[in-house]
Amino acid sequence: MTVETVESLKATFEMHQAMNVEVFYWWCTAIMFMIHAGFLAYEIGASRVKNALTSGMKNILTLSVIIPTFYFFGWWIYNAFPNGLIPIDASAALPWSVSMGPDVKDMGTGIFFAAFALFGATTGSILSGAVIERIRLSAFLILAAILGSAVWILAGAWGWHPDGWLLTKLGYHDVGASGVVHGVAGFFALGVLMNLGARVGKFQNGVAMYIPPHSLPMSLIGLMMIIVGFFGFLGGCIIFNSGDTGWTTIYGNPTNLSAFGFNTLMGFAGGVIGAYLTSREPFWTMSGGLAGIITVAAGLDLYYPGLAFVIAASGGALMPVVGRMIEKMGVDDAVGAVAVHGFCGLYGVVMVGVFASSYPNVGDLPDITLTGQLIGGIVMALTGFIPGWGISYVLKKLNALRVPPQVEVLGLDLVEIPAKPYPESLPAQAIIENTLEPGQEKLV
Repeated sequence: MTVETVESLKATFEMHQAMNVEVFYWWCTAIMFMIHAGFLAYEIGASRVKNALTSGMKNILTLSVIIPTFYFFGWWIYNAFPNGLIPIDASAALPWSVSMGPDVKDMGTGIFFAAFALFGATTGSILSGAVIERIRLSAFLILAAILGSAVWILAGAWGWHPDGWLLTKLGYHDVGASGVVHGVAGFFALGVLMNLGARVGKFQNGVAMYIPPHSLPMSLIGLMMIIVGFFGFLGGCIIFNSGDTGWTTIYGNPTNLSAFGFNTLMGFAGGVIGAYLTSREPFWTMSGGLAGIITVAAGLDLYYPGLAFVIAASGGALMPVVGRMIEKMGVDDAVGAVAVHGFCGLYGVVMVGVFASSYPNVGDLPDITLTGQLIGGIVMALTGFIPGWGISYVLKKLNALRVPPQVEVLGLDLVEIPAKPYPESLPAQAIIENTLEPGQEKLV
């Protein structure tokens, strides 16, 4: 075999390896869309009928707003701020750079951007559920764009970037984004909720009233769809390297999909059982599956599956308790997003410090420590809470955060979305025969 033939075969192999990387993240991104289909169903079901379509439209618009804003400045933030609040040169990540468009020589930037954009959209969907039935659609989209394209990705630059200061200084370990995505979004939502206030009728004489979802089965199906989407989400958190390196975490530690497969499933099962034992309620029980995965996500690559099950069960069991505590404090979190994402995200980061302290990182990076994980978790919580509270406070003072009380009582669908989700008041046969009177089509 000639040298030319060997070089040709090597080039062909390397090209196909690069294509395999692209294909992997392509399908991770596609599967992640299931998260947003799930959030859409979950929130529509959790809303009352008069607000169902507004809740659904929020989720559709969340994706459509965060994707372009993440393109124009989010990707640059991730690459420019690993050292803190002073940017470094990241000109290749600016939207007008050569790498931020079709380029046959670049088989990585586009698919990594796509995965990160969907991570950002997930943070917006987390916020979306917490604030249903009283926030202005315009205010929500402003908050979602800032959270999904600036706030979380700044935390990502610190805690996910290979040069991020939380990693290089403290050995921070959060491979599945327990803190970087969920903790940040959950505490951002808490800040917004403190300014947004409770739904009309939620609290009477200081006692929290139960506002039932109009379709609990739809919410449960939506939650299960989110779990499906999480296999794409967590797949996007692992690095598929070409050549002989194999799979690594985002920090460069060796791992594989098998580790993620074991512990994602054990996290789901443990979270469901834990939440069921402390709530005995369908909504909290199914949310426990999500809470369990979030609780173990930070250490997916490290845990023995039996340990992952126990950690997830503890997170799932604590989650409804934390949700009820938040409610007793006068915060109306309609879907428990602060408990599921904020608390479990922070709890998951700390558990890595408890069970994997002294585990080595690659190269000269510091080992994992409980102190590093505690500081990292606090940074994630504050990075979410401070802008969430501050920006929503400004919108509140501008009278731009919440719909007027009379609109809330009548239902947001009448104002924000001129349509009805279930038009039972119209003759079914007339709809089938397309014989509605002029104007009636707006009610369908």
